[in-house]
Amino acid sequence: MTIERAVAADAGEILTLQRAAYVAEAQLYGDPYIPPLVESLEQVRKIIEGAVVLKWADRGRIVGSVRGQVAGSTCLVGRLVVAPDRQGQGLGTALMDALHEQVPEATAFDLFTGHLSEANLRLYRRLGYRETHRERMDDHLTMVHLRRQPDRSPPQR
Repeated sequence: MTIERAVAADAGEILTLQRAAYVAEAQLYGDPYIPPLVESLEQVRKIIEGAVVLKWADRGRIVGSVRGQVAGSTCLVGRLVVAPDRQGQGLGTALMDALHEQVPEATAFDLFTGHLSEANLRLYRRLGYRETHRERMDDHLTMVHLRRQPDRSPPQR
């Protein structure tokens, strides 16, 4: 199993994985039209070409992916996805750690998730993300915005 940069040719498989991974989120919020489920192949291809998109491949099958878009000194993290049959095995943590390493110039990593997505919130908090604010989108959805600021202090001796 390896984590590496995705290429444009991976867009279709990443989109399929993304849709499989986000079905549970759509059901949780009662909304089949959440952005990850309606994103087009061309949109995914453009993201891969213009951002840091990592994939985790296992014997030729993409089982996880994450995106990082650098804006100034901040990396905007999005679409962390793990195949439903591989969730709970540490792939999400490994992908996030790899993204943090791939964007060493970032002074902050920002992301958001829905308020009912407890597993996501636990993962992000475990990785050092702290809630910055909440944004009510409608009656059934509040976005929780989180930020991680890497420790840049010199090691203690």
